[in-house]
Amino acid sequence: MMARLKRREEQRPGGRDKGNDGARWRRSRCGGRRAPAELRRWPKSSYEAARGDAEWRWRCRYETVVGRGATGAATYCVGEETIPLAVLRSPLALPSLKESPFSKCRSRLYRVCVTKASVAVEQKTKVALIRIGTRGSPLALAQAYETRNKLMASHPELAEEGAIQIIIIKTTGDKILTQPLADIGGKGLFTKEIDEALLNSEIDIAVHSMKDVPTYLPDKTILPCNLQREDVRDAFISLSAASLADLPAGSVIGTASLRRKSQILHRYPSLNVEENFRGNVQTRLRKLNEGVVQATLLALAGLKRLNMTENVTSTLSIEDMLPAVAQGAIGIACRSNDDKMAEYIASLNHEETRLAVVCERAFLETLDGSCRTPIAGYACKNEDGNCLFRGLVASPDGTRVLETSRVGPYAVEDMIKMGKDAGKELLSRAGPNFFSS
Repeated sequence: MMARLKRREEQRPGGRDKGNDGARWRRSRCGGRRAPAELRRWPKSSYEAARGDAEWRWRCRYETVVGRGATGAATYCVGEETIPLAVLRSPLALPSLKESPFSKCRSRLYRVCVTKASVAVEQKTKVALIRIGTRGSPLALAQAYETRNKLMASHPELAEEGAIQIIIIKTTGDKILTQPLADIGGKGLFTKEIDEALLNSEIDIAVHSMKDVPTYLPDKTILPCNLQREDVRDAFISLSAASLADLPAGSVIGTASLRRKSQILHRYPSLNVEENFRGNVQTRLRKLNEGVVQATLLALAGLKRLNMTENVTSTLSIEDMLPAVAQGAIGIACRSNDDKMAEYIASLNHEETRLAVVCERAFLETLDGSCRTPIAGYACKNEDGNCLFRGLVASPDGTRVLETSRVGPYAVEDMIKMGKDAGKELLSRAGPNFFSS
């Protein structure tokens, strides 16, 4: 027995106590060799200093607290996967979402040896069958991983390691964080660079939040798929009040959305709104905790996808806060001449969601809405199976709010017509100077 152990140690690069990078290791409970403390966090620049990439791989073990028993002991959801060191250097090398850095998790990294024969195979890097383009925010990545997981579940060939690659693309909206969206102007603030990468064949499909997608699509692209829609309502979050109505006069609410601002001020003119309340969900919650504002509104869909609903103080009804067009919907685009990608993503389409989004976007297109225009619209299937559409336009200061509604068959042509008719009605009622008020 001792002879076998000795031979095994002699086969390891670096000897018994040291790896190839000269760092000391110790055995873990599971029998592996645990990395020294300076290498156990993810990501860490010292990973890049490690040597022996061809002969060594990292095995990542994630222990995520998912609950506590009667005794208070934590219950763990454990995930594990083996990743080449070169891949691990990239923040894209993540396991499934519930085990990703977006969760509150602890990770342990183990370095395990692979044989020379395996190395020869590993060096022939597998080309990804699908490259998914996305923004880099936690919510955008959550949506990309949701898309990836659905593709893997629907197509066995995509479930193989390395078959799907996620590529982060920084957009104009991500780069300019010091100005309100309305001041930046233009359309496609969060999609333009992703669309360009798609057209340049740098990615194969693009995953978008549909409320960020302009009503027109770039030439040579199509968007044939919407995943099933999440809850469309807005969440009220505050450390001092249970609802908007409970906020004292003069309280400041942080939101970058003119839609939310106009509806808040229309109902509660005594409140103030901080427009330049930009950043991802985590950044906004941090600003709230720091007392920059007394409350904020966030899309409930995003909080659910990030498993952060514990932050919600209350949920606003559709009647109190009509959602943005296509809020809660994820869209997946591809090149119009890429039949294979179109086939892959069409298999994920949720038709009820797609038709609702088509109706709402027809309304938005008629109004020619942009980030400077407070517009809200929501289509859903009522109890009779018909489409109920509600639309709204408002002045930025909330002094005027115009609303309309339509009911009709839940069919694409009828729903497009409803959206356009509702838009034309509100344009007529608003008059040419409405949005400059």
